[in-house]
Amino acid sequence: VNYTYPELRQRHVNDYKQFFDRTRFILKGARYDTQRNTEQQLLDYTKKQEQNPYLEMLYFQFGRYLLISCSRTPGVPANLQGLWAPARLSPWRGNYTTNINLEENYWPAEVTNLAECHEPFVEMVKDVSVTGAETAKKMYGARGWALHHNTDIWRTTGAVDNGTVGVWPTCNAWFCSHLWERYLFSGDKTYLAEVYPIMKGAAEFFQDFLVKDPNTGYMVVCPSNSPENHPGIGSYTKSDGNTASIALFGGVAMDNEMVYDLLKNTALAARALGKDADFADALDALKAQITPWKIGKYGQVQEWQEDWDKENSSHRHLSHLWGAYPGNQVSPYENATLYQAVHKSLVGRGDAARGWSMGWKEAMWARMLDGDHAMKILKNQLVLLDPNVTIASSDGGSYANMFDAHPPFQIDGNFGATAAIAEMLVQSHAGFLHVLPALPTEWKAGGEVKGLCARGGFVVTDMKWVGGKIEKLAVKSTVGGNLRLRTATPLTNADGTALSVAEGNNTNSLMQPYGMP
Repeated sequence: VNYTYPELRQRHVNDYKQFFDRTRFILKGARYDTQRNTEQQLLDYTKKQEQNPYLEMLYFQFGRYLLISCSRTPGVPANLQGLWAPARLSPWRGNYTTNINLEENYWPAEVTNLAECHEPFVEMVKDVSVTGAETAKKMYGARGWALHHNTDIWRTTGAVDNGTVGVWPTCNAWFCSHLWERYLFSGDKTYLAEVYPIMKGAAEFFQDFLVKDPNTGYMVVCPSNSPENHPGIGSYTKSDGNTASIALFGGVAMDNEMVYDLLKNTALAARALGKDADFADALDALKAQITPWKIGKYGQVQEWQEDWDKENSSHRHLSHLWGAYPGNQVSPYENATLYQAVHKSLVGRGDAARGWSMGWKEAMWARMLDGDHAMKILKNQLVLLDPNVTIASSDGGSYANMFDAHPPFQIDGNFGATAAIAEMLVQSHAGFLHVLPALPTEWKAGGEVKGLCARGGFVVTDMKWVGGKIEKLAVKSTVGGNLRLRTATPLTNADGTALSVAEGNNTNSLMQPYGMP
């Protein structure tokens, strides 16, 4: 078909707007600036400490724009640069690093109303579950499937790079958390039946792979590592004569949290589909034997089985806090002690970061219900950096076009920040829809949000606040089911009648508290 330029452009606009226009985010005082380009706005935001709610609002929507623009091709999810890096400039060869980066790309997909953009990632999970079955069998003599910290367009699933980072056989659990979350947002049992065999295969892998720790009696993943980190307890000489830090252990906190999550969710999926009852029971029994969260001598979450953590560390990964975010295991309403331990660990990690780590910290602080701390790191992310900055720089920031400045460029930081802003405004992981759970002080003057999504198939179609208090809230259900709300603002129905106070268990199976022991 031959199109004129105006016809082709209009086709593009129509296609794009059907996704982008679903969500609206406006802050009081936000003004579209016709005088300064983005580079100058970023510079003034940093150097002059200028308040610019438009820039913050724009950064949120820029992440959605990027996801729409780079995750529409079936089976081709966004890689570390999305689509915007020639091969000669990409130090990661356009591959998919799966110990945080690929997953973070998709944190905004469901909550910011871009579920279709999640589909290329889901297709990749289906692919690696096939190639990963060979890895599970040949590397580990196990059923199911496995994936380590990296894959590519050929869907490699074995351990690559060096041993201290490559021996990490638990990515299958993280990938499956995306499959389950997608179901919680949609309630689509046809979809769940389609992905359940993938979740079941990953669970079967751990039925075969987990071993008993002789020191604790708990079942652990071994060997594995806490991604790209080590406790500093020793080193060894490699065959090439170079030294490396000891990094491989059993019972790493991240593995414990992710495998527990996989076993729990797979059992729930089986029961939701009315199948594999004995298998679901076996998964419940196995998950009860996994090493629980451990709190160390500083009151922090232990990253390893032993209490080896430093009280303060600037390491970029928050792997041992996976269960707090993107996982849903930590809630102040269920386990205040664990919640405080996560808080202590976050304080110990500090605020300095770049790229994807900034987005992760922002989302984590939102889960800690501390919008001001999340905002502090977001401001660091909006620092203008020179395009020639190198990987040696420890500072985070953005380039003039608002690309995430994780040299040379990693798109995951953009996506992480967009997801984090959504977490400041709406949370739905703890058994209820929590509106304005972590609103920064600077945003309390007023604002409006439309189109953010929640677990249970709910959409916040309209939310307005003034002075930090909700003025209007409209929520649409796409699948039916009970809705529980949490808000600091007393609410009434539109006709003035009172809302009932929630009691007992929520009847909505898609919005349950996690119940982490």
